[in-house]
Amino acid sequence: MICRIAAVRFTVAAITLALAACAVGPNYHPPVRPMQDGYTHEELPAQTVSTGVAGPGGEAQRFELGRDVTGEWWTLFGSAKLDALIEQAMANYPDITAQQAVLREAQENVRAEEGNFFPHLGGQAIASRSQTPGSYVYPGLPNFIQNVFSATVSVSYTFDIWGGERRSVEALQAQAVQQGFVLEASYLTLTSNIATQAIQVASIREQIAATHQIITLVEQQLGVVQRRFRLGSQSRADILLQQSNLATIRATLPALQQQLAQAEHQLATLTGRSPRDAEPVEFGLDDLQLPQDLPVSLPSSLVAQRPDIRQQAAVVHQMSASIGVATANMLPQLTLYNTSFGNLSTSASTLAEASSGLWSIGGQIAQPLFEGGALRAKRRAAVDAYDHAVAQYRLVVLQSFRDVADALTALQNDAQALEAQRDAVDDAQASLNLTQRQYAVGAVDSTTLLQAQQTYQQARLNYVRALASRYTDTVTLFAALGGGWWHRNDPGTLARLRQEFPNG
Repeated sequence: MICRIAAVRFTVAAITLALAACAVGPNYHPPVRPMQDGYTHEELPAQTVSTGVAGPGGEAQRFELGRDVTGEWWTLFGSAKLDALIEQAMANYPDITAQQAVLREAQENVRAEEGNFFPHLGGQAIASRSQTPGSYVYPGLPNFIQNVFSATVSVSYTFDIWGGERRSVEALQAQAVQQGFVLEASYLTLTSNIATQAIQVASIREQIAATHQIITLVEQQLGVVQRRFRLGSQSRADILLQQSNLATIRATLPALQQQLAQAEHQLATLTGRSPRDAEPVEFGLDDLQLPQDLPVSLPSSLVAQRPDIRQQAAVVHQMSASIGVATANMLPQLTLYNTSFGNLSTSASTLAEASSGLWSIGGQIAQPLFEGGALRAKRRAAVDAYDHAVAQYRLVVLQSFRDVADALTALQNDAQALEAQRDAVDDAQASLNLTQRQYAVGAVDSTTLLQAQQTYQQARLNYVRALASRYTDTVTLFAALGGGWWHRNDPGTLARLRQEFPNG
């Protein structure tokens, strides 16, 4: 029995190998990589301008064209708190777990489809006992009992003459690759969102602290106005003006507190916790270091690194293979039909003897003759789907180049904006100090003082936002360059899963 099974499998495998050279439909070729050496019309400078701002966040940033992004790019911000948040998120965020499961599902679908390359064998064993009346054979004969034992193996196999099955496996493999890059895109989105939200939390905390300082300053000035009112040198209108300004500034706090709460709630969700269970994030801009050496991959490398580009390339591959599947469905199909072998005997003791052997073999060729144009329409639809995927690939590449260009120019402008905002704070501070002295001696009125206070308040808040923008746009650049996933080997990432499922 075992020898017969081996013989059938060997025969089918030999025929399959003989036909393996034929696979209808186009062979997939990766899109040609762009040869340009930059992202913007202007040549990329060696570094951003030096802002002249003392302390973290004011340093110039250097662009290193042609260098790869590190796998754990968030560690370049030098914050143990940020590292811990991202570690929690990568371990607990449900979307990552879901994408990992979908990737494993896609890999198992490839394995299932590959099973069609082998014969499908089915075994059946039957034992029956029956009584037949003797009078049915001849009058007067006694009844007799008959035992029947059989063991058979059935074989079915559709020969992949035109490569349709191979194209089906190819399409599923491309789908698994696509899902792998969906997973990596999810990692990149998650880590960049964590970093961005952490910077947002730090920025809002700084704005709240600055607002409290300004409130204290205005309260002190209100006290001066009230004392002068009691002495008769100020009017009631001057007091009301300062009180109105103080109330206006205080009214900005609830909105900032709400923004802070929302950012903290978002961080809690991204780390896989509910807002109630998550601990408040004590995070300030001083906890971050501004990465000074910024890797900038070449455009030709970017198309091999951005998860969304690789994902769309896999879609193109899948659509290319689908054309072959649709083409093969229009051609004749050769199938082993009604093929089985085994043994049949009236006694279990003689079932394995050669004289009890039985077999049958058959085959069929099926050729679609008239389908109302359905098969040709399906092939044309497959070609259209391929053209759509190619156009989408070009669009994704263009958008990716735009993302990098936007991030690079933003970083240059951020440095200039921070320098300008620092000057604005210095000038507003000097103006406020001078106005307060002038007000103390009666050289200016309350309206002038109020304007100086408001200008200083706005300058302080704008400076904090400008400083946060440098950090945020640095995160954006790392994400636009692909996030360095190919340098990471964390459990569940594409690199690790490729080791666990080398054929997936």
